[in-house]
Amino acid sequence: MSTLAGKTLIMSGGSRGIGEAIAVRAARDGANVALIAKTAEPHPKLPGTIYTAAKAIEQAGGKALPIVGDIRDDEAVEAAVARTAEQFGGVDIVVNNASAIDLTPSESIPMKRYDLMQDINARGSFLLSRTAIPYLRQARNPHVLTLSPPIRLEEKWFQAGHLAYSIAKYSMSLVTVGLAAELRADGIAANSLWPRTTIDTAAIRNVVGEQLASHSRTPEIMADAAYAILTKPSTEATGRFFIDDEVLAAAGVTDLSGYRIGGREEDLQLDFWVDPA
Repeated sequence: MSTLAGKTLIMSGGSRGIGEAIAVRAARDGANVALIAKTAEPHPKLPGTIYTAAKAIEQAGGKALPIVGDIRDDEAVEAAVARTAEQFGGVDIVVNNASAIDLTPSESIPMKRYDLMQDINARGSFLLSRTAIPYLRQARNPHVLTLSPPIRLEEKWFQAGHLAYSIAKYSMSLVTVGLAAELRADGIAANSLWPRTTIDTAAIRNVVGEQLASHSRTPEIMADAAYAILTKPSTEATGRFFIDDEVLAAAGVTDLSGYRIGGREEDLQLDFWVDPA
C-alpha cells in the first residue's frame, strides 16, 4: 500500500463528519486537501465550519485550502478546481462528499427539498468530477471516490418511504458507474464507498435522532476505508461499490470495536441499502 503523501485531494463539503474525517486521515500522510463548502459560519445546530476543518487538516500534518463556494454553482466549482491545481500543482483525487438528506415520504416532501437533494447530491457530484477530469488525466494514481450506496432495486429497499432521498443517492452512484466506464482507459478509478452501519454525525443526529448514536460507528471507519481505497493503484479496481468494513477486512483489520460509539456489535443499526455482514 502506498501513502497519500504529497497527493492533492479536492472534496465537496468536508466541514464536519465523515468528510472531515477522510480529510484528516489523508492529512496524516502529508496530503494537500482543498475543501469546497458553503459553511463559512457556524450552523446553529451543526458544529464545524470549513475553517475549523482546515485547521484540523493542518494540525494533522497536511496542507489545507478552504474554499467557500456552492457545489451547485458551475463557476464556483470550476474556479475551485483551478485554484486547487494552481496552488498544489495538480489534482490527484476527487471526493464527492457533499450530500443533502431528507427522509420525508413522497406525498409529503416539498419539491424544493427534492430539487435541493438532486442539485447537491447528483448534480454536484457530477459537476465536481467532470471539472476535475483534465487534471486527473495528468495525475499519478488518480481516483474519484463518491460517498454513495450500492444500487439496489428490489422493492424492500424502498419500503422505508424515502424515495426522494433514494433517487438522489442512487444518482450519485450512477456517477460512479458512468465515470468508471468512461475513464477506465485513462487509468482513472471511480468508486463509491458506503457504511454498513449508521455513522454518528451531527447531521444524522439532527435528522434521525440522538438515540441512534449508541447504535452507530464513528466517522473514522469511513475515513480508514477511504484511505485504503485511495492508496491502492487506480487500475486495480473501478466501478466498485465498497462497504466500509469489507474494505477494512480485506486490508487485514478484523477488530472494529474501536469504531463503536457504545453497546455491542450486534446492536449496531444497519444503514440504508446494506445487508448484514
